Formats: sequence, structure tokens, C-alpha cells
Amino acid sequence: MPLLFDELSGAPTWVPAVLLVTLSLAVGFLARFILLRFIRYWQNRDRKLFKSLEKHLRGSMFLFIPLLLISTGLNSVNIQPGSLSFITTTINIFIILSFCSVIIRLINVAQDMLFIRYDINLSNNLRARKIRTQIMYVKKVAIVVLVTLCLSLILLSFPGVRKFGTTILAGAGVAGIIIGFALQKSLVNLFAGIQIAFTQPIKIDDAVVVENEWGWIEEINLTYVVVRIWDLRRLVLPITYFTENAFQNWTRNNAQILGSVFLYLDYSMPLDPLRKHFEKVLSETKLWDQQTQVLQVTDTTDKTMTIRMLMTAQNSPTAWDLRCYVREKMIEFIQQNYPQSLPHVRATLSETGIREASH
Repeated sequence: MPLLFDELSGAPTWVPAVLLVTLSLAVGFLARFILLRFIRYWQNRDRKLFKSLEKHLRGSMFLFIPLLLISTGLNSVNIQPGSLSFITTTINIFIILSFCSVIIRLINVAQDMLFIRYDINLSNNLRARKIRTQIMYVKKVAIVVLVTLCLSLILLSFPGVRKFGTTILAGAGVAGIIIGFALQKSLVNLFAGIQIAFTQPIKIDDAVVVENEWGWIEEINLTYVVVRIWDLRRLVLPITYFTENAFQNWTRNNAQILGSVFLYLDYSMPLDPLRKHFEKVLSETKLWDQQTQVLQVTDTTDKTMTIRMLMTAQNSPTAWDLRCYVREKMIEFIQQNYPQSLPHVRATLSETGIREASH
């Protein structure tokens, strides 16, 4: 490339610059084309990996390679020293940004591969949800550190910043104290997030009850948590909420959920056929995990007795569907076979009341 520019020494000054940019873009486009072809060719070896690489690296490599080539060839182009310094600094900044983009995209590829390995769509997904929670949080922290490092390198590209580096370091202690007070809440949230990621009072896809709302943990970010409520609303809470307040976690150690159904029936209802039908209802549905089935009289009043039915399911959404299904089938059974045992009010008329009613 330098020999080519030497042959153009007699041409106008803008010609070598335009040629350098054109050749660099052409080489970058060719390298991107070859890389994508190579990825597609090897997809049969590990389709998921190469599909993720193609998805994330499609746009990031196009600028990185040409910028490197332009930076290498600048010394061979006749440019005024003042303009050369400005152009070099600008290109270096874009190289740093492009490199940062490539690393972030590779981090996303690594996350995709780990997510495939730890699939939370399986029925027994406790370990996968634990590891996914850590992966997502570590990824966010890594990206923040990487972006901070890239911004620092960009600032160091300016001679003025390097010149006053000693002064900046001298004032870093005072500035750190001031920034610490200003960002106290954010830093508390950040450290709370680190605590949650590794002690894991909550995990991705945990079923929780917070603020009297029942839902699932959808996102755990650096400073806040998103809970998907059962009716598809989103409850956004600061991450410190889960380290400072009590809440219910229904899937802390196991996704299995114990569901209950209550019936309020008259004392004339025989329990044996009710218990047999309950067992029959559970045996006929795949929602039940065949672990627990209990029917008990748990309370009595002057008008009704309380029947509680307990059953287990693999996870909280399935348990909800199972409870609704059992409730419907049991009510249908009572309506068809023992309608007289549904709750009703008894009244006894005295002789005085009978005479008054007859008149």
C-alpha cells in the first residue's frame, strides 16, 4: 500500500486520501463477506453457536477492519501535521468504540451459548435459573466496566487530558468522596444487585408475591427488578427492595407448588364419594404431578363445613390451572349428584309464626 501511494505522489493531495478510504472500506466489506460465509459454512458443526455469531457480528466488523487499515495507512498519505493529528485522534476514538462494540457483541454470543446450556423451559429448572441470574448480572457489570474502560481510553487520546493526569489523580480522592455521596443510592443498589446475584433470594422466573401482587421475576438489572404480574402488568421495584423488605418466594428451592381448593358444603354431603371423585379428577389430568392429594374437613360453622383439597403441580402457573380445573369439576359433581348438599339456609317457624303467616 505505501508503494501505491508513492506512485501517486504527483497527484492532488486528496486523491491518496480518497483512495485509502475506498480501499479500506472495500477490504472491510470483503473481510465481512468472507467472515459471514465462513460462519454459514460451519453452521452444520454447531448451528446455534454460528447462528449467534452471525446475528451479533453482522454489523460490528464492518467499521473495525477499515478503521485499522486507515490508521495504518495514514503515514503514507501526505497530510498537514495539524490535520494529521486531528484525523489520527478521531480515527483512534472510532477504533476504540468499534472494538468495544465487538467485545460487547462477543459477550452476547457467550450469553446465548450459556442460555442454551441452561434452559429454563424445562420442568426442573432450579439450577438453570440460578446460573442464568448470575450470568445476566455478571454480563451487565462486565459491560459497564468495559464501557468505562473505553471512555477512559478515549479521554487519554487527548493530549490535554494526559497532561493534567497528575492533577486529576491528585483530586481523585476528594472527587471520589463527593461522587460517593452524590451516587450513594445508586451504589447501594449496585452492591445490592451483586448480593442478590450470588446469594439469590430471587432468581429469574421465580414466582413471588410482592406489594400484594403475584407474579414472576422477569428482569434483574443493575439497579431495579421487573416483576411480571399475572395479568401481564409490570411491577418495577428498586433492587434494594428485595434486601430490605419481606416478600414471598414460592420457588426458592423448588418449582413445585402446593395448591389448595376450598369448598363450603352442607353437613348432608357424604365425604367418601367426594374424596373418590377428587382422586378421579386428579388422575385424569396431566396438570397434577402425582405427588400429593389430600381432602380434609378443616373447619365447621353453624351452617357449613369447610372442605380443603391439597394437590401439587410442577410450577406455579400449572398449579393455578390445576386448582381452577379441580374446583370446576368438584362443583359440577356436587351439582349433578348431591344438589341438596350445596349451602343453604335453614329456618324453623314457631307456632306463633305459623299463625301469623296463615293470616
